[in-house]
Amino acid sequence: MSVTSYQAINFAAKLSLIHDQWQQRVVAEMNDYQFKIVKIEGDFIWHDHADTDETFIVLEGELRIDFRDGAVTIGAGEMFVVPKGKEHKPYAEKEVKLLLIEPRGVKNTGNETSERTAANDVWI
Repeated sequence: MSVTSYQAINFAAKLSLIHDQWQQRVVAEMNDYQFKIVKIEGDFIWHDHADTDETFIVLEGELRIDFRDGAVTIGAGEMFVVPKGKEHKPYAEKEVKLLLIEPRGVKNTGNETSERTAANDVWI
């Protein structure tokens, strides 16, 4: 994607265009990495990403990421990197707005497929 103008990406403006949950949208790319915003609420599915780490940055709300051996809670303005191959399950009691950073083409549910599986490379 070539830059034709110099314009900042406003997360709030982009998030206002998203009306469904668990369906991430790409807002930028850097090398082979995509920056994706998403709104989530409720429980996700257990999954992992065998070949890549996954970065969660909470913009609004509070996210819990469950692991088989514990959990981490991430608040607004905080981030957490899930190591590659580590099985995890995001959970949000109330709506959370996130920025995800991961390589282009990574399926949000890893090798699993469910109603939570989102289409890849959808830009907003």
